[in-house]
Amino acid sequence: MRSFSAFLLVSSLFLVVTITAGAAVSVHHDAEKPLNSGGWQPIKNVSDPHVQEIGKFAVAEYDNKSKAQLVFQEVVKGETQVVAGINYRLTLKASGQVKIRGNGAVVVGEYEATVWEKPDGTRQLTSFKQV
Repeated sequence: MRSFSAFLLVSSLFLVVTITAGAAVSVHHDAEKPLNSGGWQPIKNVSDPHVQEIGKFAVAEYDNKSKAQLVFQEVVKGETQVVAGINYRLTLKASGQVKIRGNGAVVVGEYEATVWEKPDGTRQLTSFKQV
């Protein structure tokens, strides 16, 4: 009887650990499908306010670091990757002033930005380039 009780205790602990570990990986980029750790998964709804906020953050950080004067327009597509937090690789549109023959013109371009959102909610721009 004692060994059966020990077996039940060990089995219960294993079940709790398994469920807890599974819950830690169940971060969703949409309500339909959980992300797999390590692989890039497409973002199905780039209109999601959080995704648009990440795009706006990327442009603001790039402007701050490079002294550029881009203005965020919208995220047009993206992917996420589960790491220690979530990487967002976004294709976004931004506009900026360009001098052409002495006159200013507004040009809209596409850029690829990668932002790492840490579990505590802080963000870091890890790459930004024109595509």
